[in-house]
Amino acid sequence: MPEIKVVEERPISMAELKEELKEIKKRDTELGFRTAKVSEQLEVLKIVKQKDADEMFAKIQKLNIPRLRDAYILKIIDLTPQNMTELKNVIQSYSLTVTNDNLDKVLEILAEYLPKKK
Repeated sequence: MPEIKVVEERPISMAELKEELKEIKKRDTELGFRTAKVSEQLEVLKIVKQKDADEMFAKIQKLNIPRLRDAYILKIIDLTPQNMTELKNVIQSYSLTVTNDNLDKVLEILAEYLPKKK
């Protein structure tokens, strides 16, 4: 078996993963077992569009919230919490303290991309 060399390691959103899998499927015509399972799960989940995910990421990053890493921002975007309780649950999974003011700012950004309720 050939040795695998990791060139770059960076977190990506589920939207970006979905796009990458589409490109792999075009290139290889058939996905491997694990890749196919991931692709199936991504089709079932409600995922924001790649363009929206990129915009949300940039806006949240511009808030300059202390200790809020890119991986945390991507997890927030992937899960798109709709209220303070849901957002706090996402943040609690990391050893991270964020003020309520900063959480409110993040929720305002996420609200721009959530579907409007009738």
